[in-house]
Amino acid sequence: MGPAFVIGTHDTKGAELRHVAELVRAAGVDVVSVDVSTSGGPSSADVTPADLAGGLSADRGEAVATMARALERWLPTQDVGGVLGLGGSGGTALVTPAMRALPVGVPKVMVSTVASGDTAPYVGASDIAMLYSVTDVAGLNRISRRVLGNAAHMLVGALTHPVPVEEDKPAVGLTMFGVTTPLVTAVVERIRGEVDPLVFHATGTGGRAMEKLVDDGLVSSVLDLTTTEIADLLVGGVMAAGVDRLDAIARTGVPWVGSVGAVDMVNFGADVPSRFAGRLLYPHNPQVTLMRTTPEENTAVGEFLARKIATFTGPAVLLFPTGGVSLLDVAGAPFHDPAADEALLAALEPTGVVRRVPAAINDPEFADAVVAAWREVTA
Repeated sequence: MGPAFVIGTHDTKGAELRHVAELVRAAGVDVVSVDVSTSGGPSSADVTPADLAGGLSADRGEAVATMARALERWLPTQDVGGVLGLGGSGGTALVTPAMRALPVGVPKVMVSTVASGDTAPYVGASDIAMLYSVTDVAGLNRISRRVLGNAAHMLVGALTHPVPVEEDKPAVGLTMFGVTTPLVTAVVERIRGEVDPLVFHATGTGGRAMEKLVDDGLVSSVLDLTTTEIADLLVGGVMAAGVDRLDAIARTGVPWVGSVGAVDMVNFGADVPSRFAGRLLYPHNPQVTLMRTTPEENTAVGEFLARKIATFTGPAVLLFPTGGVSLLDVAGAPFHDPAADEALLAALEPTGVVRRVPAAINDPEFADAVVAAWREVTA
């Protein structure tokens, strides 16, 4: 078990950081205190600002950005058992990028004044536990002692009671959406005895989470069957992938079997932006409205996929279901649009890795084709 790294700005949060470190040590866990202050004052932490970043700019914003980058580079090089950070909005933005750079599974607890709001920018695709500080991180009091104590013992519990992980089977990442669930369920049933299937909900964060595990070396192959996040990215939906979607596949060369699951739709909330007035909509549930993609939008999705596939260094196959790309895109269903699907296929075929499958994406025949292609790229 590596030590617990307790990280924060000692010039403004020193008392709280020392309190947490003492609690962790008292529970029998070694501690490395890390000071990410940018004020230039002296530091008694085990790792000082000078150790991390050397001289810093007198401009506070520039200094904080430099320190955040330095910590993000340095922390993954250490023997980290777990991490506990404390901070306000600035400290949270400084510490969490380094937490995200650590592999999934390394315990990470961030006590923050902003943990009761939108934490997506801080957590990203990682497994950071955000704990709201309730009071500001500005001194010890009856509330902060309880919250900080809980955080310290959360980290100690994770470090001293590791969860056994079965690693006798290779892990395979799969992307799924509600309208491709029958496909992914069928594929998982066919390969479960050989692998540990990790299914990710293709909501933007799901794709990023899968690719983080690919970068961390925790996924041995990818069945990227639901690439709908790209449609949201390009058209303006609420479940968008980042522009770096598929870059982890290129970086690592992990074997990849892809498809175009659910790219017939873009996701919105209950209300769709007025610029899409007149478009074909489908109420998925009271909170989600789906919009059918046009041939032009599908061409853009295909071109995005083609550009990414051109950067792949490992084996890759893209299977195209000519009978429809989702439950809503089959004959008689609301989003059935052969012209839009043909536009998508035409943009993809120059990649040289496309194989047409004469079935709808959720048909058993398509699941069989996925498994056969997966066995081929992983052989």
